[in-house]
Amino acid sequence: MREWWRGGVIYQVYPRSFQDSDGDGIGDLPGILRRLDHIASLGVDCVWLSPIFQSPQTDMGYDISDYKEVDRLFGRLEDFDALIERAHALGLKVIVDQVVSHSSDQHPWFRESRLSRTNARADWYVWADPKKDGSPPNNWPSVFGGRAWEWNPSRGQYYFHNFLASQPDLNFHNPAVQDAVLDVMRFWLERGVDGFRLDTVNYYFHDQQLRNNPPARRPKHLPYAVNPYDMQEHKYGKSQPENVGFLKRVRSLLNEFPGTTTVGEIGDSHKGLQLMEEYTSGKDKLHMAYTFDMLGPQFTAEHFRSKIRNFFTGAPNGWPCWAFSNHDVVRHVSRWLPHSTSSSAVARQAAAMLLCFRGSICLYQGEELGLPEADINFEELTDPPGIRFWPEYKGRDGCRTPIPWEPGEAPNGFTSGKPWLPVKLPHSVLNVASQDADPASTLNFYRRMIAFRKAHDALVEGGMEFFSVGEPLLAFRRTHPNGSLVCLFNLSAEPLQATIAGEHAGLDPISEGAELARSRLRLGPNGFAILAEAAGSGHLEVKFSRRSKSKPSA
Repeated sequence: MREWWRGGVIYQVYPRSFQDSDGDGIGDLPGILRRLDHIASLGVDCVWLSPIFQSPQTDMGYDISDYKEVDRLFGRLEDFDALIERAHALGLKVIVDQVVSHSSDQHPWFRESRLSRTNARADWYVWADPKKDGSPPNNWPSVFGGRAWEWNPSRGQYYFHNFLASQPDLNFHNPAVQDAVLDVMRFWLERGVDGFRLDTVNYYFHDQQLRNNPPARRPKHLPYAVNPYDMQEHKYGKSQPENVGFLKRVRSLLNEFPGTTTVGEIGDSHKGLQLMEEYTSGKDKLHMAYTFDMLGPQFTAEHFRSKIRNFFTGAPNGWPCWAFSNHDVVRHVSRWLPHSTSSSAVARQAAAMLLCFRGSICLYQGEELGLPEADINFEELTDPPGIRFWPEYKGRDGCRTPIPWEPGEAPNGFTSGKPWLPVKLPHSVLNVASQDADPASTLNFYRRMIAFRKAHDALVEGGMEFFSVGEPLLAFRRTHPNGSLVCLFNLSAEPLQATIAGEHAGLDPISEGAELARSRLRLGPNGFAILAEAAGSGHLEVKFSRRSKSKPSA
């Protein structure tokens, strides 16, 4: 029997921006409960909740001060229990974020650790003596800017923080820390969650020798880095080999709760795919993981082809989770608009392409509406790195604005009060209610495309072979004994023609911007075509005028 997460579709909810129920302008658990029917109507398998735990909110909940309590902004534990019960009744799994590479500096663990070098939790965080001149122990920078070391006068030492100074890194070299983190996970598993999304899963361990990072290998023609963090190869501050041993402990815990899963976030621009392979290979570590490889501006056939092919070549027993958008990056409709004639065209093509990939799929709230990145003014910002690096980097608020639910003026049913981030006009016109009533809307296309994926074993659990054709055509075959599909995507704003050789059942109605006359296929701007291979008649072949005929390669 297939495991539900393997090839499944996950829907990420960013709670602050999903639905407010009490008028304070911030989304909450009762609001999510109210809108669960919308998520279920998409046909997805699982809901991923971004952090809802007690937090000072300096990094919007990714700075946790109590891992076993719900922040009052979002509700209470009873609200969480009600959400789990309703989701399960609708056939939805629920996974929650676990942000355990670091805590808030307001967490009782850190409050104790910072007092002295001899207390019970003195080595629960990463502490280091200064150099003789008083400077930090090495050159490690923070992801959010500045040095990654903060001075603590009580101990006369620096503590390490990969992110904000208010987010000290836990010391996973200490077995007691590992035990405490696993105890937190057990708490939520016993409460009924179906697994975890593990934030910054490659950041758990640091180099105990505290060696300096080398400079990054950057091509000379590239402009200077906006953030000095990008000027280093982060060889020692994260992505350490000891991580694998702890991930095995996590998997051992999850194995006590059948049907649960893990998906790890890997942030490493130098070896992300390698870590993804290492962390998911076999059945004793993570169930699946994702990197930022498909969350950037690259939009070429070679880019997508190489990432998928390289993963399955390097980790034939591993499993990926692919996503085009999330709460940390510019929404893909805006990133890839230069390759399209319209935002709706690229939204629909991206949905079809992603949902035809081999692996599990993660959708980010609002992408089913085709939402672009919101244009946020400086005075509206809440995101710390956005404020620090403005205007060269505008931060993450543009992808985190509230969901527009109803027609009319902002905030479009999200709240009866003032929303924590504004709902801009381009989002208001893409509201859920209007799209729900329009059979031709992007929202209804997502529903059809998800249903199409679930109806075809080849897409959920089949193999994947790429045709060696030139840009801008991405062409691949999804193979399965119950029927194989050929999928073709024109990743450009110009029409193209290809030749399809072999027996097939014609264009599937899910195709868009595609015309097939005998063997000649025309794809309009951002058009895509999906064809079922005729049973027992051999494989189809694809020829594209810019390159010679070739057979698919695995």
